[in-house]
Amino acid sequence: MASELFSPLSLRSGQVLGNRIAKAAMEENMAGDGQLPDGQLLSLYRHWATGGTGLLITGNVMVHAEALTGPGGVVLDDAAPLEPFTEWAKAGKSGGGAIWMQINHPGRQIQADMPGVVWGPSAVGVDLGRHSSRFGRPVAMTPEQIKATVTRYAVTARRAEKAGFDGVEIHAAHGYLLSQFLSPLVNRRTDQWGGSLENRARMLLDVVRAVRATVSPSFAVAVKLNSADFQRGGFDADDARQVIAMLEPLGVDLVELSGGSYESPAMSGRPADARTQAREAYFLDLAKDLVKTSPLPLMLTGGITRRDTAERVLDSGVVLIGMGTALAVTPDLPDRWRHGREADRQLRPVSWSDKALASAASMAQVRHQLRRIARGSRPKPNTRPVYALFSERRQQRQALRRYRAWLSPS
Repeated sequence: MASELFSPLSLRSGQVLGNRIAKAAMEENMAGDGQLPDGQLLSLYRHWATGGTGLLITGNVMVHAEALTGPGGVVLDDAAPLEPFTEWAKAGKSGGGAIWMQINHPGRQIQADMPGVVWGPSAVGVDLGRHSSRFGRPVAMTPEQIKATVTRYAVTARRAEKAGFDGVEIHAAHGYLLSQFLSPLVNRRTDQWGGSLENRARMLLDVVRAVRATVSPSFAVAVKLNSADFQRGGFDADDARQVIAMLEPLGVDLVELSGGSYESPAMSGRPADARTQAREAYFLDLAKDLVKTSPLPLMLTGGITRRDTAERVLDSGVVLIGMGTALAVTPDLPDRWRHGREADRQLRPVSWSDKALASAASMAQVRHQLRRIARGSRPKPNTRPVYALFSERRQQRQALRRYRAWLSPS
């Protein structure tokens, strides 16, 4: 019997995805010299391109050179040379699928030892208990900084299209800048960007309008949105429902649903809210409610590793399946599903009681697999979390030295 998983998906921009399986964004933190994609990233995406997905979404690409989620972040601004990005797009499309660039600004979620700026809607720092000092103290953005940042998103989107990408995904989830503006816990402004949900959504809507106005009609524009922040008093499912409705008139092709932030890392399967446990399709219950009223097609990401789970998600009305960790362990998983096979390995679970440290170790494990794939090695999912975490911190120290030298050349 033919599966909807392998049927094409037509988007309002006219773009047609070959099937309903997407590689969701994972932060690779693998930029080469000049914060540019290099041979490592190209190799990684060639492996994924031949694995059977209809769509590859890159790890977040930074719109502001002075604001990176980590020292190995890729930057595409008006000063970046375009050729490395053209090669990246070619690598991602080498298997016949589409590639979208996820574009992002971290806002306040910037490590304390990073140079540059730490901005937020308000001067509210990341609260990770005893780990809070890992992040810089944010300053509230001025209206001029907000407007300049909106322009940066549009510049990055325009240049991504020029480089050959098929679309962009605007990251408004996981506690990054646009998600911070949406959150009533973080956004305590009393001007036109704060207070009501309409005001808190203003920056996201302005970014979408600016991006849609600068790219061609056939270029896909998607938004990644939290179905909930999983924090009491934070952005919730009803807020998500209203924001999706606000996005519909603006020419958005698709909304990807995820959840959580650094403070409540539901996206890594360790939410603070006990109602959402570490299981497959973490956010499916919320997605089922949102899909009933959504005027836009929805993509769901979070914990999907088996074909029957993916089929169940599609049965709910979601149109696109997003997978991250599963494709870091088994890059050809969609092709396996097509031929009636499943993954034969899973990432070693992290059961540490310290949620912030466990989330960091889980992400380090994933990136350890990505670096192995980029080198042409097989993933090694039984890697010990503590080894992956310390190995990554050693690499980040080296990347930080390069980033500092690049950002402030002597």
